[in-house]
Amino acid sequence: MKKFITFAAALALLAGVMTGCGTDNSSSKSDMGGKKAESSQTVSTDGSTSMEKVIGFLSEAYMEEKENIKVTYNPTGSSAGIQAVSEGRCDIGLASRDLKEEEQSDLTATVVAIDGIGIVINPDNPVTDLSVEQVGRIYTGEISNWKEVGGKDAPIVCIGREAASGTRDGFEEVTGTKDKCKYSQELTSTGDVVQTVAGNPNAIGYASVASVNDSVRAVSIEGIEPTTETIQNGQYKIQRNFVLVTKKDASLSEAAQEFFDFATSEQADDLITQAGAVPIKR
Repeated sequence: MKKFITFAAALALLAGVMTGCGTDNSSSKSDMGGKKAESSQTVSTDGSTSMEKVIGFLSEAYMEEKENIKVTYNPTGSSAGIQAVSEGRCDIGLASRDLKEEEQSDLTATVVAIDGIGIVINPDNPVTDLSVEQVGRIYTGEISNWKEVGGKDAPIVCIGREAASGTRDGFEEVTGTKDKCKYSQELTSTGDVVQTVAGNPNAIGYASVASVNDSVRAVSIEGIEPTTETIQNGQYKIQRNFVLVTKKDASLSEAAQEFFDFATSEQADDLITQAGAVPIKR
């Protein structure tokens, strides 16, 4: 009798294990609709720290649509990202500059967005237009009084972003002031820059054009107002391209190609605007 009970218990335990295995196997093969689930895929991007918000908005929106695809971002800098894709260490490189001539032999750059940077002043400041050279000289301290550029006799207060800011990187690159700027204040967000300039009649700052509001005024640069149209057609000069870099002699994986197509489509324009950049002209 004891042997029979022991044998029956063993059979029951075995049946439970088999049932459990069957459930796990079924769930791994099927989704809620009974269809076979797709295997998880990864798309790796590497490069520009300035493109963090743009690639973040694009990848998050894409991954919501494609639950089986994960888009990763490694913020190593433009040159490192270009090298990574050239060496096959990532699917797509990210660069906040155009490719150099020597990089174009085996790589292709596709502009995904434009980084338009507005130069903002207090609404009470009478200055309406500056040249790129004047902006650079203001931030390096060579021009220190507003009267030197047609304004009041008052000291210029230069407001900028912290050293790690992509907007600061872009501004200093375009104006030729890398590591030369003399800031009165270095702030951690675009909103702080705009708010500080709005509260100081002698202040000047820079911010992504999409972030400029009525509390400040964006000056024209060499007669050109910073608008979506003038940034897209290249007339407004304080701007740079955000590009996706791919290899000429290698095809992207299916997942990477799908993400690339999404990022460069009209569907991505609103996301690019939300990230503080300007979509390309279509």
